Amino acid sequence: MARRKESDRAQQNNEDSDSNPNDELEEEPNFDDPEGYEDDISEQDLMGDLIRQRPKETDGVESIVVIDGVPQVGTERIEKLQNVLRKLFQKFGKITNEYYPLNADGSTKGHVFIEYSNASEALEVLKGTNGYKFDKNHTFTVNLLTDFEKYNEILDKWENPTPQPFKEQGCLQYYLLDPDACDQFSIVYEQGDKVAVNLNTQPEPTLLEERPRWTETLVRWSPLGTYLATFHAKGIALWGGEKFQQIVRFSHPGVQFIDFSPCEKYLVSFSPLADSRATDEPQAIIIWDVLSGLKRRAFNADKSQALPIFKWAHDDKYFARMGADMLSVYETPSFGLLDKKSIKVQGIRDFAWSPTDNTIAYWVGEEKDTPARVTLLELPSRNEVRVKNLFSVADCKMYWQKSGDYLCVKVDRYAKIRKDKSDIKYSGIYYNLEVFHMREKQIPVDSVEIKETIQAFAWEPVGTKFAVIHGEPPSTSVSFYEVKTGQTPTLVKKYERKPCNQLYWAPSGQFIVLAGLRAMSGTLEFVDTHDFTVMNTGEHFMATDVEWDPTGRYVATAVSWWGHKVDNAYWLWSFQGRILKRVALDKFCQLQWRPRPPSLLPAQQIKDIKKSLKKFSAQFEVKDRLKMTKASKELVEKRRKLMQEYEDLRKQKQDEYAAQRRRRIELRNNVDTDETEGRGGELEEETVEFFIKEETTFIDE
Repeated sequence: MARRKESDRAQQNNEDSDSNPNDELEEEPNFDDPEGYEDDISEQDLMGDLIRQRPKETDGVESIVVIDGVPQVGTERIEKLQNVLRKLFQKFGKITNEYYPLNADGSTKGHVFIEYSNASEALEVLKGTNGYKFDKNHTFTVNLLTDFEKYNEILDKWENPTPQPFKEQGCLQYYLLDPDACDQFSIVYEQGDKVAVNLNTQPEPTLLEERPRWTETLVRWSPLGTYLATFHAKGIALWGGEKFQQIVRFSHPGVQFIDFSPCEKYLVSFSPLADSRATDEPQAIIIWDVLSGLKRRAFNADKSQALPIFKWAHDDKYFARMGADMLSVYETPSFGLLDKKSIKVQGIRDFAWSPTDNTIAYWVGEEKDTPARVTLLELPSRNEVRVKNLFSVADCKMYWQKSGDYLCVKVDRYAKIRKDKSDIKYSGIYYNLEVFHMREKQIPVDSVEIKETIQAFAWEPVGTKFAVIHGEPPSTSVSFYEVKTGQTPTLVKKYERKPCNQLYWAPSGQFIVLAGLRAMSGTLEFVDTHDFTVMNTGEHFMATDVEWDPTGRYVATAVSWWGHKVDNAYWLWSFQGRILKRVALDKFCQLQWRPRPPSLLPAQQIKDIKKSLKKFSAQFEVKDRLKMTKASKELVEKRRKLMQEYEDLRKQKQDEYAAQRRRRIELRNNVDTDETEGRGGELEEETVEFFIKEETTFIDE
């Protein structure tokens, strides 16, 4: 603040003295910087928010795209060309301006400038239409207007980038080398503050790693078991190797959901709050390269879509998402649309990839007089290999068998429909199971009708059976069907009045757990579907989760703190339903088995091993008994040490007893009582009776 001149101040003081000579003079505060003061605060620190809003040189330019390869037409066809191009490019965003350069005769020059409302829409155009085949003679080349300046600034002399040092990660598949094929499992407890990884040895699990605050919410294994993913406020971290060292990090603030591709090449992270941030790039969904840690592509999220938004093909070559009346299939590693365009599917409701082939199954709802339909679509040819029309459909749900041999579509059908202004109500609901035989010629479809409400459905992972829970609690029933080539599914077994609401098949098939979780108090029934023998029944009160280990030898049941605040624990069972271990942990949250990759053995060799398994079962049983009796090397050594200490102490006391024999005889009047102790037959027994009390009681007649 500038100081007043001394003369002005003196004049002002005189005036004040004249008006009121008794008033004291007050000096104004001095806001000047001291002499020699240097301001070290940057403008970014003082006005960071305002500086970020400062106009940039590229504002208004980075939202412009240049399309080359446009047909050159005369004046009479320009309007038609504009309408066709406008219809194509309006799919990617709002067009605010367009410019068609013309020759002297009024014909187009073969390139077009289109401006969008923001830069992110221009980027989507670049990814979706660059290389687009407009007709057989014209293919578009699309660039951002800002790219021309960027390419002009390329250095004439190329400088090789500095190579990064190789970082040794160790053997990430070491867990497959365990001689006893023991599986690992992770547990999260103490409300997520602690995470541990255990090896499922018998009779006690072996702790491999335990860390406090390893994750902020939960953990997740990758599909083949190579990585352990942990969630953090700033993103995702992947861990692996014998010591679980950090392999890679992905920065994605606010991430709440992740999904690996089946072959673990890519990771999809989803942050539901990202779209609310002011940014030019999409940030809600990001696809990462797992090996390099690089961001491959980002997408905006439609909050109305169910998770996962993207679904992957079995070999990581394609991934797809569903939009309004379209199915968008992307290919890797370019991460662009397959054939540069989405697949138009009017009224699409859901889709699912085959677990073994690049085939998509999707269903379309009814519309006026057009029936609902299920379509099987091959990719990349886009050939419809099978279409099944369905009538009176309220809803559908698709279930692929793990081996891809069968597809079951659960169809909810109605007898009557009533349409209101904003709602549709169905009555007389019944159910059909439409089974597609994928390996047979022309893919025949068989139908199974079930009148009762279907509560759960599950395919046998390896085999030809499926199980259905139907009916209303507590009178639910469980039916098992078998599918054979050229035949309709046949009912092979039905259990009446079973208190269950979930089905859990063993990964190798044959064995299944019928579970009544949460409201059904945790009832468990272990069934062998080879002859439908109920091997055992049990109960884990208020159980929330059931997890089979990858080999199908053990089952874990859990009461998660996320579901119930009391009795938090996990129990381990054999596949036959015998309880092996009960572990109670404070605020236990989650248990997950570490997955295993598919076996490298051919199917026929696996089948032969199963047939001759009895030859090896004896030695396995001996090994198991040895483990159970001796427990472990540490326990055996501890017992041997205790036994040796006992024997030494016993011998010492026996020697002391023998050395004191002469003294004992002297103290007992020269009677050797050592010979008579323990020989009760040579001693006389004397019985002494005492009169204690006599009572007289009179009874009235």
